[in-house]
Amino acid sequence: MGGRSAEREISLKTGQAVYAALIRKGYAATRIDVDVSLPLKLRARNVQLAFLALHGRGGEDGTVQGLLEIMGIPYTGSGVRASAMGMNKAVTKAFVRMHGIPVAPGVVLQRTVTRTMPPLSRPLVVKPANEGSTVGVSVVRKPSQWTRALKRAFEHDHEVLVESFIDGREIAVSVLDGEALPPIEIVAPDAFYDYAAKYEKSETRYLCPAPVTKGQEQRVKTLAVLAYRVLGCAGAARIDFRLNRSGRPVFLEINTIPGMTRRSLLPMSAAQAGMDYDVLTERILRSGLARQSSWRTMRARKGRA
Repeated sequence: MGGRSAEREISLKTGQAVYAALIRKGYAATRIDVDVSLPLKLRARNVQLAFLALHGRGGEDGTVQGLLEIMGIPYTGSGVRASAMGMNKAVTKAFVRMHGIPVAPGVVLQRTVTRTMPPLSRPLVVKPANEGSTVGVSVVRKPSQWTRALKRAFEHDHEVLVESFIDGREIAVSVLDGEALPPIEIVAPDAFYDYAAKYEKSETRYLCPAPVTKGQEQRVKTLAVLAYRVLGCAGAARIDFRLNRSGRPVFLEINTIPGMTRRSLLPMSAAQAGMDYDVLTERILRSGLARQSSWRTMRARKGRA
């Protein structure tokens, strides 16, 4: 948990909540705040499995997953490839669009290239390609806001995604081991679910299950599971959509290590499906244990080859 990303504080809260649940369930858990000495800490504490509560860069982008695989330590959640692809919003959208999942029109801008406003219908959403929790995200409603929004996004990443704002409803679908949980509608103040709306504004409302038609619920669940599968995800993930004014879902992003704080969406959705927080935590843990069993089988096969 923790780490050095812009989402450090949320990661610490997730990690603490997960740790407490594992202790309540009787597991010999230990908390590790990630820094450059992570390999030494893992060996010193004889870690048999890593429960990943790391949000953002260094945790959700495939890097820590690669380290754990080199060290032979199983972990929860998605693997290296799915994590790396899911972290980069531009890569994710290009990939899921190839599989028929609708996305908003957009372009990718690089720091070193001329950055005039693209010919997309306004409002525009300007966001760092490799950040989560809507860090560095702005909505541009008039040309005078463009330069400031771009500067803000480039403070967090060398690559920025610009896309047309989808006017409609925000819907989040959590997927656990390939199964979609009840969707949640997020009703945020100012109609935009930014960092403040997620973690600071008490007036943000979460409607679970989302008040949508049966057809819309089935559609967002189907698209969420499809995105999860084509990216090669494992364990828990959360897929965010906008339902446009016609009721058509448009893919926004995928989170391969969803928040597990008490006000996070994954525990909320799991509770609606009949899983309390501790049961959900153990379910994610057991998914990682299944990975451990799979690794042992693969190593045994390689040893016989």
